[in-house]
Amino acid sequence: MSATSNLSPFLGPVAIAIVLTAAAIDLHRRRIPNWLTFGAWMLALPVQIAIHGAPGGTADWALGWLTGFGIFLPFYVLGGMAAGDVKLMAATGAWLGATMAFQIALTTFLLGGAWAIVLVLKSRQQGQLVRNIGGILRTGENGPSVGSIPYGVAIAAGTLATLFAGK
Repeated sequence: MSATSNLSPFLGPVAIAIVLTAAAIDLHRRRIPNWLTFGAWMLALPVQIAIHGAPGGTADWALGWLTGFGIFLPFYVLGGMAAGDVKLMAATGAWLGATMAFQIALTTFLLGGAWAIVLVLKSRQQGQLVRNIGGILRTGENGPSVGSIPYGVAIAAGTLATLFAGK
């Protein structure tokens, strides 16, 4: 049984609306606003409680939030993504739960990584990318950026792919 079969039919569409809104804003402004991430995160708690009861809903909300946050936080600390991306993934986890947050994160990493590799190859900055990775592994220091992507788009793509693959 897939994780999506355990979701309330209401949660998936709301999560999709949240990540698509974040992706559109990230494409336009290159940032994901706190009103969206914190608002989504806080709204998810009473909804989870209404669906699963106080103990179960609170647990689903907290574990989903912690999973999304915990998986993306190291990449923020290393300078690989912005704080809005971490907060968006945490909010997505709060809506969809820990299992879905984990699956979405893995799918997002695959899609976002493929997108980033294509952009690096297109800009012919493979050498700098290798030097940056070596610097991070040796000293934790990153060199000059080889570019950035609006990762809210990758999170939205990962969310959509995961939700629809589970149907």
